[in-house]
Amino acid sequence: MAPVPAQEAQPTRRRRPCILSFTAARDRCLRRRFLSAGLRPFSIRLPSPAGAGTTVHVWAPPRPARRAVLLLHGFGASATWQWAPYLRKLIAAGLDPIVPDLLFFGASSSPAPDRSEIFQARTVKSAMDAIGVRRFAVVGVSYGGFVAYRMAAMYPEAVERTVLVCAGVCLEESDLSTGLFPVSDVGEAAQLLVPRRPAEVRRLVRLTFVRPPPIMPSCFLRDYIKVMGSDHIQEKTELLQTLINDRKLSDLPKIRQPTLTIWGEKDQVFPMELAHRLQRHLGENSRLVVVKNAGHAVNLEKDKKVCKNIIEHLQEPASKDEASGEKEVELH
Repeated sequence: MAPVPAQEAQPTRRRRPCILSFTAARDRCLRRRFLSAGLRPFSIRLPSPAGAGTTVHVWAPPRPARRAVLLLHGFGASATWQWAPYLRKLIAAGLDPIVPDLLFFGASSSPAPDRSEIFQARTVKSAMDAIGVRRFAVVGVSYGGFVAYRMAAMYPEAVERTVLVCAGVCLEESDLSTGLFPVSDVGEAAQLLVPRRPAEVRRLVRLTFVRPPPIMPSCFLRDYIKVMGSDHIQEKTELLQTLINDRKLSDLPKIRQPTLTIWGEKDQVFPMELAHRLQRHLGENSRLVVVKNAGHAVNLEKDKKVCKNIIEHLQEPASKDEASGEKEVELH
C-alpha cells in the first residue's frame, strides 16, 4: 500500500498540560518556538507495510520546498526539547528542518511489536514520503543517530548526507561487561536512560552534562517525569534491549554518504572509543569533530558550535566529499 498522502496528515491534538507545571510551561514555550519558525505539527497515520496503526508526529513546514534536513532526537523528552535551538539557524542557511518524534516518544506510537532501529527508520521514511520529501540530509543525536544510520543504509537514494552526534552505533553488547560504559547490563542502561525517580534523573544529567545544574530540586524532577517521562516506559525499555542485545560491529553495514560525526570529548554515555571505532568503520567518507568541554549532551551544551558544523557539512561542495580525518574543536 502506498504511503499516506501529505494532504491526509492531520494536525496533532495535544493533551491538556498539568496546571502549575514548570515542565508543561516549558513544553508550551518550545512549541511556540517551532510555530514561530514556520513549522507546523502533523500526525501521520501509516498503513501497512510500514505499520498499520502506527502514528508518527512530525513538525514540518506546511509545504517543504527547500533542501530538507531531517532531525532525529535521542532518549529523553520529545523532539521539541532537543532541536528548538537549531531551527532558525538552519532556516537562515536555506534548509527546511523536519522534526519527527520517534516511535514511543512525544506523540508517536505504534501497536507493532517491532522495537528495532530498522523499524524506526522505516516508519520515519514513510512519514517523509507522506509529506512529499524524497531527498534529504539526516542528523541524529544519540539514539536518533542509530536510526539515522539505518536510514542511510536502507535508503541511499533518499539520504544525501549524514550527521551523527554522539551516536554509539559501533557499540557491541560485550562492551557492557568490559567496563566501557557506566552501566554493566541492559537493565541498568534502561534504568539510566528511562528514569522513573528524581535520583535517577540527577544521575543521568550528571553523566550527560559536563556542567550539570548545581541544584536539581526533587519537585521539579518529579514534575518532569510526570509530564515528559511517564509514557511508554515499557516500550522504551524494549527499544534499548533490542538495540543492545546481541549487537556486533561485524553486523553493522557501511554507509556511503558523506558523514560528519560530532562527539563530546567527555562523553560518559558513549565514550570516545566509540567515535574512533566509527571512524575506522566508515573510512574515507567520514570526518570526526571532537568538541572539547562537552559531554554526551553536546547538542545542548554546545548547540551553536554543533549547529555551525552541521550547516558547514551540509553546504560542502561535492569536491570535499572525500575529505576524511579528525578535527578537534576547542570550545570555551
